[in-house]
Amino acid sequence: MTEPQFKITLAQLNPTVGDVAGNAAKARAARAQAKADGGDLLVLPELFITGYPPEDLVLKPAFQAACRAAVEELARETADGGPAVLIGTPWVEDGKLYNACALLDGGRIAALRFKANLPNYGVFDEKRLFARGPAAGPVTIRGIRVGVPICEDIWLEESEDYENVVECLAETGAEILVVPNGSPYARDKNDLRLSIAVARVTESGLPLVYLNQIGGQDELVFDGASFALNADLSVAAQLPAFEENITTLLWRKTDAGWRCSGPVAPVVDGDKGDYAACVLGLRDYVGKNGFPGVLLGVSGGIDSALCAAIAVDALGAERVRGIMLPFRFTAQVSLEDAAKLAEALGFRYEVLPIADAVNGFEKILSGTFAGLLRDITEENLQARTRGTLLMAISNKTGAMVVTTGNKSEMSVGYATLYGDMNGGFNPIKDIYKTEVFRLSSLRNAWKPDGALGPSGEVIPVNIITRPPTAELRDNQTDQDSLPPYDMLDGILERLVEREQPLVDIIAAGFDPAVVTRIDRLLNIAEYKRRQAAPGVKVTQKNFGRDRRYPITNKFRDTGQSLPAPDETLVSRAARGSAEAFEG
Repeated sequence: MTEPQFKITLAQLNPTVGDVAGNAAKARAARAQAKADGGDLLVLPELFITGYPPEDLVLKPAFQAACRAAVEELARETADGGPAVLIGTPWVEDGKLYNACALLDGGRIAALRFKANLPNYGVFDEKRLFARGPAAGPVTIRGIRVGVPICEDIWLEESEDYENVVECLAETGAEILVVPNGSPYARDKNDLRLSIAVARVTESGLPLVYLNQIGGQDELVFDGASFALNADLSVAAQLPAFEENITTLLWRKTDAGWRCSGPVAPVVDGDKGDYAACVLGLRDYVGKNGFPGVLLGVSGGIDSALCAAIAVDALGAERVRGIMLPFRFTAQVSLEDAAKLAEALGFRYEVLPIADAVNGFEKILSGTFAGLLRDITEENLQARTRGTLLMAISNKTGAMVVTTGNKSEMSVGYATLYGDMNGGFNPIKDIYKTEVFRLSSLRNAWKPDGALGPSGEVIPVNIITRPPTAELRDNQTDQDSLPPYDMLDGILERLVEREQPLVDIIAAGFDPAVVTRIDRLLNIAEYKRRQAAPGVKVTQKNFGRDRRYPITNKFRDTGQSLPAPDETLVSRAARGSAEAFEG
């Protein structure tokens, strides 16, 4: 007797938010491949027809209607007897909007499943967009009962507001769990996803398919890295990260249930994952927004060098233009290193001295500034002149300006508004300075699959080893204004990612005066960050999507130990307990 088989085609694809017709075309092409592979079911990621995340666009009735019309057209096409399709889409039912998955089969919408657990933390804001769906049983495809928990339906832990979708599916006869996801990249996310999936397989005893989208969407990057687990927790398949991939998995029913053995691609994580995310994020931001290419100020420093390498890897050298904008404080070694960088990476490069412009501004301001000492204002005139020239070239050519400030600088405001902060997108906005050094050395020894730049040493070693400097005055280095970057980044990671009190950071061995100063700079730079270009998110807490602080904010951590809460001051009545209202 032949053992039962079931073929699931995973379409790890890169949708574009709002491009309903384009996303539907991708789904159609994937179904054609699934049909050629003999697939029974094609699975597409969460909210694939809209692109993820659609944010408030999904509230627009015309957009909802366009999505439904596209899904209905795809449903009609399944009358050809080919594979069924599981596709993510918004769905309006009884006046409520749901994050849904539609099963398309036999020329119709055979089933709908609605997301029950809506994430409302970090970059996610789904509770204000969607209604909560009920926990529902599996859908039947070719006689196989498939459970369809949607992304967060497998992520949440037990709580008062938690619907145990997987438990419900197991109890109602699901044989395989298929989980469509829109899970953004963050450092060490692969291990977290796998641990969540292992927990659900362990609880349910069911094999699980985890399908994730790939691609850049504004600050977010989706890395794909889809996988499947057998019920015994062995890895059934692992798809590659940071690239589109369509793979058909053959599942066989054994005495112990459904089992699969598919391709296993290497996992890309750590610094390599961060670099690949920066490349993909920039590539899709430029491509999906229709820019012909990018330009950036090349200073001979490490931040602009890393950004140039990322840009060439993302777009190809022919779509990247570097501009060196020297002033009298620009060292000869900076000019030489910038030229070597351009030659190694192969992008167009030109030198535009800015002395006439800076001197012209100073002349115009001489009367207004009469009797006032020279200070940082004149230094910032240099940065603002450079920013103006880069934006002028962008305006004339249509190329987008890549801004190059790292997370350390963005944290403490070591950047000039309307100067070096000018630009449309920043690929290293969420990369601390110590990580900039690591990624630069990494890129000289490795490049990601699909990168369009050359192999080998593309960032001159002198750029990596030379002390960082803004070159806004004679003999300036970053360390004139900031503590050493290993110390600075250690403090910032505790302040930003961990939200640690100052007293704990000081207890970890950091100088109290330095910690207090860095915390103050972090707070007062919020108004600058609010005006900064978007950039790729790679950490657990980036500026903008994750960390949203008020600009006007008088609270300051004093660094002193605070008394423990006095629970005797909080009455039962204050907590709203039932006992308080008795009698």
